Amino acid sequence: MEQLIVISALGSDRPGIVESLSRAVLEHNGNILDSRMTVLGGEFAVLMLVSGSDATLDQLEADRDSLASELELLITLKRTRPRDLQARALPYEVEVVAMDNPGIVHEIANFFSRRSINIDDLHTGTYAAPHTGTRMFSLHLVLSMNAEQSVAELRDAFLDFCEARNLDATMTPKR
Repeated sequence: MEQLIVISALGSDRPGIVESLSRAVLEHNGNILDSRMTVLGGEFAVLMLVSGSDATLDQLEADRDSLASELELLITLKRTRPRDLQARALPYEVEVVAMDNPGIVHEIANFFSRRSINIDDLHTGTYAAPHTGTRMFSLHLVLSMNAEQSVAELRDAFLDFCEARNLDATMTPKR
């Protein structure tokens, strides 16, 4: 029976990290089901969901320290189980753009948390606005809404929330 493990890794950015880490998973007979990899500052961060037999996961866990040393990464492993998908959950995407200010992520997360809406995926970033160079903030997130919740009411409340904070936002069904 296939088991699941989440691998997180963090280390100084350099070419070859993805190749080395994916080779290690393959050499242990694991299969990468899902992953997120990005550069943050000068660090490369990896999150991956790997499937394999009990023996595969046991070996990955046993080899963690030597793999971390060889790859010069901080590596954490955590066994997990398949996610319980809510049969009646509706996925929605939210996009927000604004001038960068501290607290935007917290305020948006709090808005959805108070309504018991799960954030499944979240990406943020900053960039320089064309012409002015003003630092801008962008956020993309995917929500899982309960089918009993009114999408129209939530969208209206969220857009009012964003307007009060001078955030440009959209909320659309995930395609």
